[in-house]
Formats: sequence, structure tokens, C-alpha cells
Amino acid sequence: MFTSITDYQQQLFSGSTTCVATVQHYLQQINAKKHLNAFVEVFAEEALAQAAALDASRNGIVKAGPLYGVVVAIKDVICYKEHKVTAASKILAGFISVYNATAIQRLLDAGAIIIGNCNCDEFAMGSTNENSAYGNVLNALDETKVPGGSSGGSAVSVQAGMCMISLGSDTGGSVRQPADFCGIVGLKPSYGRISRYGLIAYASSFDQIGIFGNTVEDIEITLKVIAGPDEYDSTAIEQPFLLEKKNTPAKYRIAYFEEALQHPSLDKEISAGIFSTIKKLKADGHSVEPVAFDLLEYIVPAYYVLTTAEASSNLNRYDGVRFGHRTEAAVADLTAFYKLSRSEGFGKEVQRRILLGTFVLSAGYFDAYFTKAQQVRRMLVNKTAAIFNDFDAIILPTSPTTAFTIGEKSDDPIAMYLADIYTVFANLTGLPAISLPLYKHSNSLPFGLQVLTNKMDEVTLLQLSTLLMQQYKAG
Repeated sequence: MFTSITDYQQQLFSGSTTCVATVQHYLQQINAKKHLNAFVEVFAEEALAQAAALDASRNGIVKAGPLYGVVVAIKDVICYKEHKVTAASKILAGFISVYNATAIQRLLDAGAIIIGNCNCDEFAMGSTNENSAYGNVLNALDETKVPGGSSGGSAVSVQAGMCMISLGSDTGGSVRQPADFCGIVGLKPSYGRISRYGLIAYASSFDQIGIFGNTVEDIEITLKVIAGPDEYDSTAIEQPFLLEKKNTPAKYRIAYFEEALQHPSLDKEISAGIFSTIKKLKADGHSVEPVAFDLLEYIVPAYYVLTTAEASSNLNRYDGVRFGHRTEAAVADLTAFYKLSRSEGFGKEVQRRILLGTFVLSAGYFDAYFTKAQQVRRMLVNKTAAIFNDFDAIILPTSPTTAFTIGEKSDDPIAMYLADIYTVFANLTGLPAISLPLYKHSNSLPFGLQVLTNKMDEVTLLQLSTLLMQQYKAG
């Protein structure tokens, strides 16, 4: 078919394909790979109607948008008007969105075709896509493995050729880690770069809509469309987003954390692969230096204290009264009604995080946990700012291992949380970060390199990512 959005659109405008034919192709792929469970709903008739309208307009009467005819899938936490959005939870079963998320509206305005809603961990809480009311998503490369989470369905939709690009959400690595496990590109922009209006909240000061694609170029084209200020989101970056090419430095200054690359949890082949890339970068004249980072062991605890605290507050609205699941059991009072509605509607992982968040916010423990975690977050921000005074980028592993076997970590939530050691750093500090599929493990599974740049510097991130994909991709 085609290798990129640019290639596809060239074929469209040369007349060698049509939007309808493209949508039909992806619908066939979705149907053939239904067992992967990547989609919770497919908008077949609507997508074909959108495609037909775009084909009819391609005579020059209507100006083509930058995503003209591009087929997109979206995570089931992003609101699409008059479509179900359930956050893969029983508590929101059947809920219909009454408005478009800003990111969705910008996709539609740019000519994109939204083909379906993707499976995910419930309320974006998880690293394997096993915490979904719709069941597990399977990794298309090895169906005994998880695709990563929480945006596992969105990752597999791109990995398995069921769409061109997809949107996920990234609170602590939920775009980058599935991209790593699935062997595709996954971007988390700077906090506030893409409006959160219409994104169901998990932890509001961490959440960010992210993008999956097969190439850095496709990610860049999509980011240009959906990023930018938004009057509906006070946390959105106010400056207009201009992804203008700047003069690429002759040689990049890149930092890495020796403590991270020599951490006992890191697979030896992943460490060796990244050190091999470091060696090649140095040989090509780039400056790649270790930076002391003594806060690594505090990152995951700080992240889970803060995100569960925010989650316990955000998910308080799902009480069975105003919308969502309502228990049918006979109850004696309102408290019992709340308890039953929430216990029936929320899955175990969501309940665990709500309880933990409520605990750390309680009067007796607020200072001991929540306040300390906020202090760690401030220290991380300050330390990172100092690093970017001397470097253009930081490189890290994306995940300590390749994709887990289904069920491998489901009985050990602590082990699951610790696997986020390399991704949550970018969310705590608000940095843009990307996972690049540069490597292949001896177990035949892919793994990626994570690259981070200073906040609001997606230009450098994407330019360096393009270089790494072109010149340093193994095999």
C-alpha cells in the first residue's frame, strides 16, 4: 500500500488510490485481526461515509487538510461526539460523549477519518492492557505477550496495520511503553502541548494525549495538527505551536544516566544495545556523557503517590447518581448505594489506586507521603533544568524488559509498578519524550530507545529522533 502519510497522500492525489479503498482495506484488517481485541468499537459505516465525502471533494473545490484521508484510531478515553467513551470500565458502560475532545475536533478539521475506539487499561491504569472490562489485548508479534499499557489497543492498531496512526494517553509511560513492546514509534509531548479537553482524567497534572505511528514523520505531521493552545484547557501551553525546522546542530550533546543503564532490573541485552548506540554516536562525533542522577529510586514511589492521590479525587465523580453504572441491589442508605455502585463498576486495579490515593491524602499521612512526593517532583524538575543547560537531550531505556507474558505480573502489582522506572520521569517533569524502535532482542521481540528533550522543545526531539531512526536502527 504505502509507507507513510506523505506517500499515501501522493497516491491519493495521483489517483492511484481512494479514501474509500483505503478505509475498506483497514476494515478488512480489523476484521481479520479481531482476535487481538484492539478495538472496542469500529465506526465502519461512518468511516466509509467520511471517506466517500473526501473522495468527492478531491477535485480542488475543497482545500485538503494536512491529514486528508488519514485513517486514525483513538483510545477509549478520548471523547468523540455521539460515540461511546467508557475508559474500558463497567462504570461507564454505554456512556455517549456529547462533545468532541479538542484533539478529535482538530483531527476532523484536518481531514482525518476516525475508524474506531481502541481498548485500554481501565481508566488508563495499567502497563499490560489486562485491566480492561473488554478483556486483554494481544501483541500481534507474539500473541502470548502483552502489548503494554495502558494504551495497548492503540499501539496494536498501528502495529498490526489496522490504521495509519492512533491516539493514546500517557500518564506515566502509557504511550511509550506500548510502543516499545510493539516495535513502533510512540510520542508523549510536553505537558500542555496537546489540550486535555475531552480526555477522561486519571491524574490531571500528569496526563497527556500522545501519538503512535510507524515513522517519526507521521508523528510530526499529526502533532502539528492537534497541538496548540486551547481556550477550554487552562493547562494547555499558551504559545502557538510552530514546529518549524531549526538549524540542526552539527553534533548533538546527549546525556545518559549511568545509574539507569546499570540498574539491576534492566535486561542485559537492552543495556548492551543502548551502550552500543552510545558508542556509535560518539564515533560519529556526538557528545554522549554520563550524568549523575541519585534520585532514580524515588521516581516510582513519588509518581504513584501523586497519581493515585489525583485519581482518587478525579474518580470521585463516578458515584452511580449522575451517570454511569448504578447498582440494582436494594440498599438501606446512600453510603451503601455508593459502595455497591463503585464496587460493581470499578475493576480491581482502579479500586487499588483509589484506595491508595485516599490513604496518602488522609489527614494523618498527607505530609508524610503527598507532601514529600511533591518535594521529590520539584527536585526532579530542578535537576532536569540543570541538565538541559549543558545537553540537548537525555537517552534512557523505555522499559526494563521486552513484552511480558500475559499473566506474568498480574498477581504482583509492585513488580508491575516498578517496571515504570524509566517512563514516569518524563511525566513527573513535564518533558517531551519518545520511544524509538531501534533494536531487536534475541527473543525476537523489539525494544526501543527513549529520548527526552527540554520542555516545549519537540523540534529538537523530532529532529534527533529522525537521525536516530535513519542512522542507528539495528538490522
